[in-house]
Order: sequence, then structure tokens, then C-alpha cells
Amino acid sequence: MAYYDSIYQDHELGPRAKAVYIYLKDHANKEGTCWPGINTIAAGVSLSRSTVKRALEDLVKAGLVEKSSRWRENGSFSSNLYQIK
Repeated sequence: MAYYDSIYQDHELGPRAKAVYIYLKDHANKEGTCWPGINTIAAGVSLSRSTVKRALEDLVKAGLVEKSSRWRENGSFSSNLYQIK
């Protein structure tokens, strides 16, 4: 768990952002990317959808996560891709 030390000691991030960051980090591949849906993250960390969205905004603002949209071949939205920094 030493790789979370910087997150644990970051007093600028609230508990919701820390929980979501740890969830994303645990579900990321070797390159640090993952693409869980908001509902999946919310269920995984026992937070509401809106709280997860706010936490993701906090992480993006802090520069810890990059978020980009993914689209299906038919042009409909698929899910967000998260790149852990």
C-alpha cells in the first residue's frame, strides 16, 4: 500500500476523491488506464453517483487523473477512459 502514501497525506483531497482514486488505481491496467462506469464506481466505493462525479472532478483538477470520453462505432457514448497519473 506504499503507492497510496502520497494520496493518504494529500490534505487538499477530500475522502470522496481519495476513495475514488484508490478504486481507479486498483482497477487500472499496467498502463494506468481503466474505464469503469459511474454506477460501477459508486457501487464499489458505496457513494452516490453525484458524489463520484464530484470526486472525479476533484481528481482531474488535482492532476491525478485524466478523463476522456469513449465512443462506440455507431457514435453513441460508451464510457469514460481514466488515465491514472
